[in-house]
Amino acid sequence: MRTGKSMDEAEVTTEAPDDFEGLRTLLLSRHDAMPKRLKQLAAFALEHPEDMAFGTVAGIAEHAGVQPSTLVRFAKSLGYDGFSHLQQIFRDRLRERFPDYRERLKGLRDAEGHHVHAASLLEGFAHAAAVSLERMRGSVRPEELSRAIETLAKADTIYLLGARRVFPVIAYCAYAFGKLGVRAILIDHVGQLGPEQLATATGRDAVLAISFTPYAPVTADLAAAAAQRNIPVVAITDSAFSPLVTSADVWLEMAEADFGAFRSLSASFALAMALAVGTAEKRAEG
Repeated sequence: MRTGKSMDEAEVTTEAPDDFEGLRTLLLSRHDAMPKRLKQLAAFALEHPEDMAFGTVAGIAEHAGVQPSTLVRFAKSLGYDGFSHLQQIFRDRLRERFPDYRERLKGLRDAEGHHVHAASLLEGFAHAAAVSLERMRGSVRPEELSRAIETLAKADTIYLLGARRVFPVIAYCAYAFGKLGVRAILIDHVGQLGPEQLATATGRDAVLAISFTPYAPVTADLAAAAAQRNIPVVAITDSAFSPLVTSADVWLEMAEADFGAFRSLSASFALAMALAVGTAEKRAEG
């Protein structure tokens, strides 16, 4: 440790952990000896690993209650070249948390390699769905839901944007809005034509975008393109650090629970139904 400096300014030389568990162990072992601000940031990092994975230096610093320079000093004190080097550990953790589907199936087997019984699978997914719905009731603020509905109700046309895992949810929105007499266009990105499908949108329209960790790049890119053209964006996502948040006029926070790394879509569908019916009701009032 360097001499002649306060603990807040000190840099600790160490070998940087190359995985999240190693980083977690290092942070816990050093916790008591850390300066106040680094201890505060360490606690934030362990409590909000998804936010650490995708946030900017300025955004993470604001939410953690520290200065942006503290993130760089924090990373270097742990042996990393800089914050981006440390951030990669959190991004790698997400890939490990949601492995490919073959690995997920292996993870559902017991210690002896036996397959999980059908009844246990149903119970596991039912429990994850129940947890997801309960989380949503606590995370979606009524005033933000009302703002989202008002934004969609004012739109001439609602452009629906979602890819990969959440595509069934956004496709349901297209069905529901159509049945309710609300003009909506599904951006399905067939043939990589998402930008062209969105090209006809104007400031009188709105975009409903859905994406969760790890965020689909096409959804984030098209939502950002809409925002740059002053098209209102309503987003459903799982973190204040989601790339959709910077593009959204209003966003609703909702994170699905998982069973064996297979995430539920129950809360997503419930929220989509509330938005569709609420939009139709708002238009009827007008």
